[in-house]
Amino acid sequence: MVILNLSRNMNARLVGSGKETIILAHGYGGDQSVWDKILPKLCESYQIVLFDWSFSGAVKDHQSVFDADKYSSYEAFADDLIALTDEMKLDSSIFVGHSMSGIIGAIASIKRPHLFTRLILVASSPRFINLVDYEGGFEILDMEEMFKNIEENYEVWSSSFARIAVDPSDPPSVEKFEKSLKRMGVEVGLPLAKNVFLSDYRGILDKVITPCTIIQCKTDFAVPNSVATFMHNTIKGESTVEIINTRGHFPQLTAHEEFLNVIHRVLTS
Repeated sequence: MVILNLSRNMNARLVGSGKETIILAHGYGGDQSVWDKILPKLCESYQIVLFDWSFSGAVKDHQSVFDADKYSSYEAFADDLIALTDEMKLDSSIFVGHSMSGIIGAIASIKRPHLFTRLILVASSPRFINLVDYEGGFEILDMEEMFKNIEENYEVWSSSFARIAVDPSDPPSVEKFEKSLKRMGVEVGLPLAKNVFLSDYRGILDKVITPCTIIQCKTDFAVPNSVATFMHNTIKGESTVEIINTRGHFPQLTAHEEFLNVIHRVLTS
């Protein structure tokens, strides 16, 4: 099926200059503004593609655009990503995916092996629930309690979640993510949270042949360091792990200069 005007529906835009193109993809509850701190520097050397996923509150009529059944797995997001690159006539780009978008990018790279020259997976996890032989960070009861809180009082939950997800020593960044979460709304936020936090994509990692850089925060409530190690050991192709000295789940907000240094080193080495 051909999706017309996908780039317009996803608020896609191309900025910057350079021979290489970097695609920046935000995660759960976010929008493209999550990249604002690093965008000016990246634009000096690269073409940058920014967009908003269908669940983002920045998308016009997102609550009607987002189909919970369609987007009950990352596969549909990966298909949207591929369709967007086709519509924008992009190939051999560098993909930077935050949180859930890292795994979406990995899936897209399997479907279209030459779509990306490198995957940069930022605070990404293939599975959040613990198993006997796997530390994902959460017990299933933790997730059930979170889903209950989302459903019963989304506004309150959004405020508390933002203060856990983003280093509280950076109040403006906490406020940015909190506002973005609230714009998403419970009608989208609840089914998407179930998709994200109950998913298990460990099985795709040994099919990823695109070179990967895994960027991990030193302390992340959602993604323990063991997840980055697991991904590094499981990804089939070349992979490296970079630890950024910040708390929370958003290094591009709370440690953007170090984040940029890592990006620069990875892409110029």
